Amino acid sequence: MKRSLLFLLLCSAVASADEGMWLFNAVPNGQLASRYKFTPTQQFLDHLRLSSVKFGGGSGSFVSPRGLIFTNHHVASRCIQDVSSKEHNYMRDGFYAASAAGELKCPGLEVQVLLDISDVTAKVNAAVQARPESAEAAQQRRASMSALEKDCVAAHGGACNVVTLYSGALYHLYRYKKYDDVRLVFAPEESIAFFGGDPDNFTYPRYDLDITFLRAYENGQPAATPNYLMWSATGVKEGELALVSGHPGSTDRFITLAQFAYMRDVSYPRTLKMLKSIIGVLKQYGVLSGENKRLARGKLFGAENSFKVRDGEFKGLTDPRFYQQKKQIEDKLRAEIAANPKTRDEVGPAFDEIAAAFTAWRGQSREYLLESGAAFCDLFGIARNLLRLADEKPKPNADRLREYSDAALPSLELRLFSSAPITPELEALMLEQYFHLLVDELGASNDTVKQILAGRTPAAAARAYVFSSKLADVTERKRLAADPAALAASQDGMIRLVRLIDPAARAIRKIYDDRIDAVERAAASRIARARFALYGASAYPDATGTLRLSFGAVAAYRDPRNVPVPSMVDFAGMYRHATGEEPFKLPQRWLDAKPKLALKTPFNFVSTADIIGGNSGSPTVNTRGEVIGIVFDSNYEAMHNRFIYGMANERCVHVAGQGIVEALKQVYSAGRVLSELGFPNTAQ
Repeated sequence: MKRSLLFLLLCSAVASADEGMWLFNAVPNGQLASRYKFTPTQQFLDHLRLSSVKFGGGSGSFVSPRGLIFTNHHVASRCIQDVSSKEHNYMRDGFYAASAAGELKCPGLEVQVLLDISDVTAKVNAAVQARPESAEAAQQRRASMSALEKDCVAAHGGACNVVTLYSGALYHLYRYKKYDDVRLVFAPEESIAFFGGDPDNFTYPRYDLDITFLRAYENGQPAATPNYLMWSATGVKEGELALVSGHPGSTDRFITLAQFAYMRDVSYPRTLKMLKSIIGVLKQYGVLSGENKRLARGKLFGAENSFKVRDGEFKGLTDPRFYQQKKQIEDKLRAEIAANPKTRDEVGPAFDEIAAAFTAWRGQSREYLLESGAAFCDLFGIARNLLRLADEKPKPNADRLREYSDAALPSLELRLFSSAPITPELEALMLEQYFHLLVDELGASNDTVKQILAGRTPAAAARAYVFSSKLADVTERKRLAADPAALAASQDGMIRLVRLIDPAARAIRKIYDDRIDAVERAAASRIARARFALYGASAYPDATGTLRLSFGAVAAYRDPRNVPVPSMVDFAGMYRHATGEEPFKLPQRWLDAKPKLALKTPFNFVSTADIIGGNSGSPTVNTRGEVIGIVFDSNYEAMHNRFIYGMANERCVHVAGQGIVEALKQVYSAGRVLSELGFPNTAQ
């Protein structure tokens, strides 16, 4: 389908085709009605919103009145890994709780349900007395947001978060109900949940049972969840409207050319380099033994998945045609702004301000590695949180770093004191890769790097810090958190490391917050307000990790070679795709169950729904609000959807509801789950 790229990126009065990750309080009813003859009622939207749940980096939904949660295997994999052991490898073998007593609590896992949304733009803006682009304005804005969140939690409990929309043109307060007792109910074997492994990741056709069922508890009992999604008895159908309710992480469809160029030239190459090194060492560690492979699997999946996403996005960033199109788009927008007196005065030199900020940041951004930290090293995050919590908590709420505000503390402390197991050998490997990155990017002569290494190799230094730490023990973490004097006197290896890094890390963060983020936010919000003036208020904002509604048709397509690709694949196709060798080796129970399965049952399908990372686990429903599937991936052609939506051969990939029910019946005999979903267990 041809259409103007400007129309896509700037989202004029009505978004093109199925484009859009829409706010639940700004659903494009006209677009849905004209294209699909469907207009959701407020009751429909409220029910879908209250049935949807947010994980840390993913999505899910309630599918029974007793707290049963439906999500992806890869979204729940940290829980599955954490409750596993050398004796009980639930990632390899799968898990099914045949009774309530067998449901296993997930350490440190919290899910949230969005209760309501309120516009607090006027309150945030009223608190800003300084020049909008100044560091003082940025601090005043952050202080106002923290105060609003604190007041919300004090009044209502749960969790509250002020969400920045349209680059700061709007601020909405999201209020959530939290469940911090979440237990594992059912998970298939990883070899069928991620059938095809990394070679098939972000491809289609796919044959994955990427599902898990968990349960939310309150006061030791299954939570009462009157808002839940019924399962469709008929399942997905070719050509029907599929609605997706989930939490897309972030998109960059409205960035300026300067921001686009910075990502292409600086941030993406650095990230890909880091991920590649982490993947390499995790694979080396995993081949040493079966137990090593089990322990490394969660980190390896995360790194490989992230690399493939970023690599696909990077190909879009480095395509000269794409850059030229982006330039034409921005030139046209700037011309339209300049031709309108109102928008010309509103925007002023905003584009140039953003360009100047990112030009300056290019020379400093590598130092931000000290603040971003060793992302795959759990002990590093624990040590930093302990030290920063002690530093930030005595400050007035308005003066703290945002992640340590009163409203954020309960969730942070839940993660900090999680009993999830930690493997020192893996932690040392991850920390070593971080040190290598610091040496490569900052240089061995950098003062902080010299202090970290103290004449040692990255490997020797990493092992010294990790193996002289007791922070893997939750009791030790709690002791230090409760005793500031003990923390201050602690010579724990990881605490010592963070003490060495934190002064420089805080300094570069302040530079970024004051000189880059403050300028970017002020300038980008002026551009966003100009878009409103030019194109109307029906535009959707970039994704922010908060609940959005997407929609699209269940539709076949042609791949880049012009080969037809069906909208649905079935179990028969899966068995043909299996080779008996990893990662195309089916679990034995699937080989045994083949004679019992209805092989033509839809298993995976695709739609034109607009999704991005974070949508994993999003329920897919029909116009009756019934579950017809679950989002678990997109195809590789859709990787550029971070920057531009397309629906020629870009597709969202789902597990089909019919295939899930058939597998639960015939392969797993999961009667408890089937009963809660409204299906009798009729396995033969």
